[in-house]
Amino acid sequence: YPILSHTWGEGEVTFQDIQDIEVAKKKDGYAKIEGACRYARKYHFEWIWIDSCCINKESSAELSEAINSMYQYYEDSRICYVYLADIDASRGEDPRSPKSALEGSKWFKRGWTLQELLAPSYVVLLDKDWKEIGTRWNLRDVISMITSIPVQVFEGGDIYKFSIAQRMSWAAFRETTRPEDKAYCLMGIFGVNMPPIYGEGDRKAFMRLQQEIIKISDDRSIFAWVAPAEEDGPRGLFARSASEFRMSGDVVKTVSDNSQSRSNMNSDRSYSFANNGLHIQLPLEPNPTHNSPDVYLAFLDCQSQLDKQYLSVYL
Repeated sequence: YPILSHTWGEGEVTFQDIQDIEVAKKKDGYAKIEGACRYARKYHFEWIWIDSCCINKESSAELSEAINSMYQYYEDSRICYVYLADIDASRGEDPRSPKSALEGSKWFKRGWTLQELLAPSYVVLLDKDWKEIGTRWNLRDVISMITSIPVQVFEGGDIYKFSIAQRMSWAAFRETTRPEDKAYCLMGIFGVNMPPIYGEGDRKAFMRLQQEIIKISDDRSIFAWVAPAEEDGPRGLFARSASEFRMSGDVVKTVSDNSQSRSNMNSDRSYSFANNGLHIQLPLEPNPTHNSPDVYLAFLDCQSQLDKQYLSVYL
């Protein structure tokens, strides 16, 4: 089956609307539904999955299942149609040209569209009139430049081989309509599941996401984030949002067979989160640049890919 990726606007056709086609036709979003179906039929598909009208949002159980399964829906699709309503290919603009309209498309700025870019095996980008702009493959260099996602990802690379910090950085500048979705839209990218609780706020949702991640991963780059410059108070080891990983695109796990690795000071890489906090063992060194003798550098099991420097946090 094909699947549609798009940015939501006013008058989207809902699951309830689509039960009565005459009601659906009165919505502004119906033209998009019709266009997607027409494009799918052109290539002999009988079905297409569209999130706006294929999820019954009035059922909390169905909504929770859909949010937790969304990455899988896109991964299992035969092809993903990316509909860019703010792009007009008839202008003849080269998408590779500097400051092209493609670079400014809001589709690249939304939270949910990140997994819709990464999960499918085949992605085609379409303009407002359903004219093909290109595929993820032949535009991979442009998409990499726009998203700061390594081009290797679009050349068949396994996203789970990239560190947690790197994957978080891909979402650092993306926005969602509902604050909690900044965390929920990342579940598939980290291979975790959790119930959505709208109303809990973005910080609680992101904390729960991190707690789920550390249950299945010993990647300590999850602690390799940078607080906003205006913050000066003490913080815990966990980030408050993906935006705090904005400078972590080059953070990789330390190569385990490196005999000079600081991580060899600590053979136990596992850590856990319990009701009394985080349990973790980190190699410590005195901080020579800090006035207080009680402040140490705690080294994480990761380093910068650019300068090979080991990363640490203050404790």
